[in-house]
Amino acid sequence: MDDGLIPLELTGFIGREDELRAVGAAVASSRLVSLVGPGGSGKTRLAVRAARDAAFEHRHWVDLSATADPLAVPELVAAALGVLRTADRDGIGVLAGRLADRRTLLCLDNCEHVREAAADVVGELLRRCPLLTVLCTSREPLRLPGETVWRVPPMSREDSVRLFAERSRDLGAAQDPAVVAACARMEGMPLAVELAAARSGILSPREILDGLDDRFRLLVRGPHGVAARHQTLAASMAWSYDLLQESDRALFERLAVFRGGFSAASAQTLCGERVPVLEGLRSLVEKSLLVADTGGAATRFRMLETVREFAEQRLEAAGALDAARDRHLESCLELVRSWRGLIDADKDAWRAAVAAEYENFHAALGWGLSRPDPSLGRELAAELPWFWHSSRRGREGLALLRRAARLGEGDRTALQARLLTGTALVADTNERREGSELAAQAFALAEAAGEKRSACLALLLTAIDRLYDDLEAAQRLATEARERAAGLGDGFVHDAANVLLGMVHHRRDDHARAAALLEEGMRGLAARGDREVASTACGILAVSAALGGDLRRADERARESLALAEPLGDFHRIGMARIAIARIARWAGRPEDAWDALELLLQTDANVEPPPFVPWFFTCVGDLHLDAGDRERARHWYERDLANPGGIPEHLLAPDARLGLARALGPGEAANAHVDMAMRAGRDLDMPGLLADALEAAGELATDPKRAEEAHHEALAIRAEHGLRLGCVRS
Repeated sequence: MDDGLIPLELTGFIGREDELRAVGAAVASSRLVSLVGPGGSGKTRLAVRAARDAAFEHRHWVDLSATADPLAVPELVAAALGVLRTADRDGIGVLAGRLADRRTLLCLDNCEHVREAAADVVGELLRRCPLLTVLCTSREPLRLPGETVWRVPPMSREDSVRLFAERSRDLGAAQDPAVVAACARMEGMPLAVELAAARSGILSPREILDGLDDRFRLLVRGPHGVAARHQTLAASMAWSYDLLQESDRALFERLAVFRGGFSAASAQTLCGERVPVLEGLRSLVEKSLLVADTGGAATRFRMLETVREFAEQRLEAAGALDAARDRHLESCLELVRSWRGLIDADKDAWRAAVAAEYENFHAALGWGLSRPDPSLGRELAAELPWFWHSSRRGREGLALLRRAARLGEGDRTALQARLLTGTALVADTNERREGSELAAQAFALAEAAGEKRSACLALLLTAIDRLYDDLEAAQRLATEARERAAGLGDGFVHDAANVLLGMVHHRRDDHARAAALLEEGMRGLAARGDREVASTACGILAVSAALGGDLRRADERARESLALAEPLGDFHRIGMARIAIARIARWAGRPEDAWDALELLLQTDANVEPPPFVPWFFTCVGDLHLDAGDRERARHWYERDLANPGGIPEHLLAPDARLGLARALGPGEAANAHVDMAMRAGRDLDMPGLLADALEAAGELATDPKRAEEAHHEALAIRAEHGLRLGCVRS
């Protein structure tokens, strides 16, 4: 077998098993296969291994990086085939004569800088030589008929880590979290990983990871004997950049301001109508400087982070970076404002649209809020609270909203009112104590500024806060918010106010009135895609059904609540739904199912500091430990629920946790004090079920049999008066 100087591999070939099989299949079924990808993506190594594995009688390798002269391409091919050419002979004819009756694989490496000449030679040889197959590597396709373009993907995360460990000669590196994080940031680009591994002799994995903030200074000096364009990451990128037309260079640089991808429409908005964006995008995709994802309703484009940082450096060197970021901020604000109508009409669609562009919005916010005039950044922040309110990015959003509001401290404007209201909204599910303070401030400012919708929402948020310490006030404020919302046509506040009123009646154990309000509110919310509060309403309906004795219906409702919440990815709402499932399973005598429902919350609680706020979580876990007879663990969880007062009177704080803690402590003064406070809460809030629970706890803990009997009889009388069941049974 004639191997025609296929390069020897001096280092191990790591991973890529699936890619090798796919390339092998392509070479077996197509006469022209082009491996296309950005510089440093591993095209050459993949082609070398595929060529060695291919079943051909003759295999020849041509390295086109040796010349920048298109006229030299036929000469290099001839040299690889061992053909002597003279000036008076038909060069292609001589090559074709050598290949005409030989089953041959011809490999052309690095075609991009002499693409047209390579295409001419390959096209002519394929026409004349029926037994010839050509395998090319290039940063863009040859654009010949019948060409199979195989785009080389990034290495997998696991293979990247293995490559780093092998090249650094440190097999233990594969278990180092800093190495794993560094490989993730290098996005599976083999050249970047190899250059990073080459620094491991003088830098720790942590230093390498930190150094990736300026990767073009870090990733230099590859192994001796490697081509100059692969000696540094910057040289590899410059090789591609220098091959661009001037118009493509300008577009390439401007696109660096996008983060997380962009659409053709967004690129056109950024660059202006006079720039031929579509043609430029096509060209940059072909040259492997952009990745196009055509799987969705609209194509999205993105740059690998290494490519984006190179483009950004070029933009900065030209003195155009600040202006491009300003325009990016303006275009992000224009885009999100164009979606406002979806917030009330179809919030699912609005959330999906924002999620697709969120990385761009986040980058634009960071830039806009740092400008001498932060007004555009503040405007953008004011458009996004509904996204942060119901997504896993809530704490990030809360920090950005705080920053935007601080920049307008003292302002009495509608914008400041919107920002304060938005901050209170996001804090409601992430930092409840802060939310309660902000809601009142936001309401006062929105009223003064004439920002009616913000005032209406702030009033609702104020009512939510009073749910914990004054049910009369919560009912009054929620009723007023509902009336205002009806006049403004604010469907969310109207329906959410109904849910809140249902919660008031639920806490007072008036489950029939609660169910009617909750059902009405949930229907309106779900119809608009307001999943977050619809899920909450459904979860409360589940608990209400359980307290009414219908455990099967309760379980169905709780799982419906989870189904509403899960598409949001919002831990607060998902957590509340899972707690409803767990409470119902516990009441039904199925503790294993309850623990299963809480598994996600327990893992998050153990690994996230501070853990996300989820009502009833600590008490629910404490109840399960107490049921199992583990009083010490139960105490730990109940005490956690009582450790965050949130500005409400002590005796009103987490009364269910107080009763659980009293039972865990056992008879004594400390337990009696907790029972007394829960009893006061039941009377002050007019919650007969809580009062009955407290009396039952008092009876259980009483050392005087007569006092125990009196407490149990009093609890029974309250339950009978209000039509409350004694408890849940296995069903």
